Amino acid sequence: MRRACAIAAATALIVLACAPQQPHSQPVRLYTYDLPVSRGWTDATATLDPTTTPIYAGDAPMKFDFLKDMRKGDPLTLSAYSMGAHSGTHVDAPMHFVRDGASIEQLSLEPFIGPARVIDIRDAVQSIDAAELNRHKWRDAQRVLFRTRSSQRGWMHSSTFHRDFAYIAPDAAQLLADAGVQLVGIDYISAEQFGAPAPMTHRILLGKGIPIVEGLALEAVSPGDYDLIVLPIKIGGHEGAPARAVLRKR
Repeated sequence: MRRACAIAAATALIVLACAPQQPHSQPVRLYTYDLPVSRGWTDATATLDPTTTPIYAGDAPMKFDFLKDMRKGDPLTLSAYSMGAHSGTHVDAPMHFVRDGASIEQLSLEPFIGPARVIDIRDAVQSIDAAELNRHKWRDAQRVLFRTRSSQRGWMHSSTFHRDFAYIAPDAAQLLADAGVQLVGIDYISAEQFGAPAPMTHRILLGKGIPIVEGLALEAVSPGDYDLIVLPIKIGGHEGAPARAVLRKR
């Protein structure tokens, strides 16, 4: 009896050993930790990439280099970045257009964390003026983000600079500033009309200490109320900085 059981057990082991191995449900990761569940957060940040990031006309070009590269036999990988402070998704501080205005590292975190409202602007609308703004429910919003033709056309993922992007007109900026909005954002690399005779939208908002987030990636974001976290890199004494922005539906 014992011999029969031993033979059966050995046979079972051989069968298991010879059976085809099932693939892992998840790829094996080396030297990394599994990331926690996102809990509904959506990344609203445009990837910085010289091949896909639009650069505002006349702004500093973007250049990414590998100083060392393990793929080429180096013992480590080491990169260098060169780009303008207003590249990709970024934050404008008052210093950008206000003499003696606050620089990036002097800004409070409060405007950058909290409830926000994403407002969908029709593709046909280029100027978000006061009349257009008042077609939408915005007055009880603490932070206002505009999703425009730029998202609908994927312009934050195209290296081509489009001059006919939707912008915030000065009269709408004045309404937002007077209402006490804490932060204003838009989905292209400027909130100001291209070629405007004066940067009045920036002066109105930044003059009231309202940071502007430009270059948001909102193509996968529907209009509505969200929790917002957008944090600019803490760079001392400068007027702007790239930022990471995430949204979670409220």
